[in-house]
Amino acid sequence: MGAPHIVKQETSNLLDKTMSRALTTDLYHQDTAYVAWRTGRTGTATFDLYIRGAPFGGAYVLVAGLATALSHTTSFRYTEEDLQYLAQLRAYDPDFLAFLRDLRFTGNISAMPEGTVAFPDEPILQVRAPFIEAVLLESGLLQSINLATLIATKASRIVTAAAGRPVSEFALRRAHAPYEVARAASIGGCPTTSNVAAAKRLGLQPTGTIPHALVQLFDTEREAFEAVATTLPQYTLLLDTYDLHQAIHTAVEVARQARQRLGHDLVAVRLDSGDLAADSRYVRGVLDAGGLDSARILASGDLDEFSITKLINTNAPIDGFGVGTNLGIGAGSLEHRVAGGTLGAVYKLAEYEDLAGTASARLKLGGDKSSWPGRKLVYRAGQYAHDIIQLASEAPPPDAAPLLRPVVQSGTLLPESSPPLPEIAAVAAANLRALPKQWRRLTVEHAYRVQFSSGLRALRERLVRALQEGREP
Repeated sequence: MGAPHIVKQETSNLLDKTMSRALTTDLYHQDTAYVAWRTGRTGTATFDLYIRGAPFGGAYVLVAGLATALSHTTSFRYTEEDLQYLAQLRAYDPDFLAFLRDLRFTGNISAMPEGTVAFPDEPILQVRAPFIEAVLLESGLLQSINLATLIATKASRIVTAAAGRPVSEFALRRAHAPYEVARAASIGGCPTTSNVAAAKRLGLQPTGTIPHALVQLFDTEREAFEAVATTLPQYTLLLDTYDLHQAIHTAVEVARQARQRLGHDLVAVRLDSGDLAADSRYVRGVLDAGGLDSARILASGDLDEFSITKLINTNAPIDGFGVGTNLGIGAGSLEHRVAGGTLGAVYKLAEYEDLAGTASARLKLGGDKSSWPGRKLVYRAGQYAHDIIQLASEAPPPDAAPLLRPVVQSGTLLPESSPPLPEIAAVAAANLRALPKQWRRLTVEHAYRVQFSSGLRALRERLVRALQEGREP
């Protein structure tokens, strides 16, 4: 895992304004936009993007995906090809298609910066824009935030479980969106990736060992190890292709010869299966006895935060972890009865201001899928004492910091909205260090305290009563 680190800033096409993003939406949003256009419902809407519950049985999420969400927003436009397709798809009024031809995002967006620790019900991102613009963005925004925040949160839990031992992202072959996974995992605390393309594009350190196929390519394991040790000045050997107990002795013999003859160093050995705790102890003993006490032991193989915690608790002498599938798909755990695989963020209309300037709060009812109405702000009291969600019209609470920051103003991306990835990762690490241990536990019995202001609760109660009585709120 000792590849050279090429320091490079993120150079992606996240802000490529030549890309067409308009059809990255669900069909019903196109129809919704058409109905709104035909009926003149083109006033200003406020939408909140938030999660209803924390994933994996934990208390929090680590916000990520904002850069992709903003790219989707600022690149939003219909090409002539898009419009021709829509004309074939639906009998839309030609004037509506002409309206779409010139449509650009002109509204405002506030968001929690990437690397912020957030909790259920809190608006992570808030859009205030003409209704049609805001509703057409929904699918792209949700896809961006859902995936990246899920993976960043999963990575942060795995890194917490590793207790200071480095964790590398190995998810390329299993991840549904490998580039986005590598980026989000780095925000969550995995600074290295096996994904060479993502490493180049993001400025991350590429890392890796050797595969079983390279060992199998040679007639004997010794020949394979000798080929690696001769070819690479710094190298890692994989021990579990055949028999680990035999492989480690062969590895030590080969490594000592390579060091003496060539000055090449065995940097690490990797265990990818079996009883990782017992095997790592055996391997550590053989390495130390052979004078290779500087060689690290790396573990991989269907690991997650729960299995890593178990290894750490048994004092297994493992120096680092490579995590692939469970990180790359944001998996839950059947054994521990925690859900994963999706974040479940939603995007709900909170207020609509008509063309005459009359604003009215909007509310969705539906049991645990009910929403909170009105234009809102989110504050954090102290060092995670509690959070407060309140109406924008209410006075800010004392000794509390606002969590939402402007990132797009009148359709223009603000310069401070997209800091470099290393800066985001550093902010995330600091935020997680400040998070009290009780909220960093892998599973929690009680949710973090998020208060709803008296004004917000009163507004919601009034709207609920009006809807139940069948009258205008």
